[in-house]
Amino acid sequence: MRPRRLRGLGFTLLEVLIALTIVAIGLGAAVRATTQVTSGAEDMKMRTLALWIAEDRLADHAARRSWPNPGVTQGAHAQASVPFVWRETVAPASDALRSIEVTVASAAQPGYVLARLTGVAVMPPRTQ
Repeated sequence: MRPRRLRGLGFTLLEVLIALTIVAIGLGAAVRATTQVTSGAEDMKMRTLALWIAEDRLADHAARRSWPNPGVTQGAHAQASVPFVWRETVAPASDALRSIEVTVASAAQPGYVLARLTGVAVMPPRTQ
């Protein structure tokens, strides 16, 4: 009787290379997805902080019951130790109303607006 050769007891080099290629593609996709999620979370954090600053600016006008003069006002503010720049544009909406638009951007990229809010100031009643 002739001895039988045992086949199929291991993997060929081609099978191993194909398996490693599939694993590398999967890991690459996982790393890319993780990077996008992290980037999205950072962007959302910056937009949330900027929105809080814009809300604070409008709330300040409401609390003071101020009658802002038309024009543009700019300033800087830090929220959660992150520096931001804000810009308020006040325009007459009617005789008794003023429109206030607040835009907030990162101090590192002042041209890229992260938050924009518009509010209205009502003329305070005149005292006699």
